[in-house]
Amino acid sequence: MTITQLEYVIAVDTYRSFVAAANKCFVTQPTLSMQIQKLEDTLGVKLFDRTHQPVIPTEIGEEIIAQARVLLAESEKIKEIISDRQKELSGELRVGIIPTVSPYILPKILNGFIQKYPQVKLIVWEQTTEQIIQQLKMGTLDCGILSTPLAESSLTEIPVFYENFVAYASKNSKLYKKRTITPEDIDMEEIWVLNEGHCMREQVLNICQRRKATKGFQHFEYNTGSVETLKRMVDMNNGATILPELALAEMSDRQRDRVRYFKSPEPAREVSIVIHRNFLKRRMIEALKVEILDFVPKRLRTKKKKEIMAI
Repeated sequence: MTITQLEYVIAVDTYRSFVAAANKCFVTQPTLSMQIQKLEDTLGVKLFDRTHQPVIPTEIGEEIIAQARVLLAESEKIKEIISDRQKELSGELRVGIIPTVSPYILPKILNGFIQKYPQVKLIVWEQTTEQIIQQLKMGTLDCGILSTPLAESSLTEIPVFYENFVAYASKNSKLYKKRTITPEDIDMEEIWVLNEGHCMREQVLNICQRRKATKGFQHFEYNTGSVETLKRMVDMNNGATILPELALAEMSDRQRDRVRYFKSPEPAREVSIVIHRNFLKRRMIEALKVEILDFVPKRLRTKKKKEIMAI
């Protein structure tokens, strides 16, 4: 049994294809297949059901592959020990980030991070919470920047900041006529929300206590994954929406006049760096956390007088 064989097995499990796995491992498909066959012969079991398309692990294969991921992570720690002794951070950091956080964090921290750590290659994917969780478990991401808590036993959450939610209302909205608001003031019939699959949608519905419409008829249903689109819908089509506070940074004075803050305790979301419990690249991930904290306003670094919304 070799580390290379385990890497090939994990690649096939991740991409569910011998051809795709070979491409990702930069070897020919016959070479990869031969090494996996050798490992199966050594173990005396079949790791994959090759008659199924896409390829899937056998029952015992699933258990062996899970342990192989642990073994590979432990072997990578040897390289990390050496890296930690070096003064300069170097290597690749693969990060997943949810779309409702990405536009308000990444543009602000990327240049500073790259200038401080020129030997680090930062690879970022904007994905949903579910996608990031799955890739963290498979080891194809080093960390995720997500709204938490997630209640995932195999993952570790490192809270970074606590971002308040605010209302953004058109002039014909009842919310616009108030200086500060409460969740009870929100009329779900006029609220624009994100589509299914986005954790912020659930948090907004929790703020509104999942109140159902009591009157009227909605002639239009709009599905979007963009917070910025929600803001534009209010600007152009009336109604109101709920935004994360960092989304206010680029607003004009006219737009800021439409923002209404919640009374204390203010609804907020916890944003964390999420890692696998057998995580690697500790120094790089800590450096990323520091860079984010340097950007985030001090008032968002505490959860005092805030109510953290569940996902």
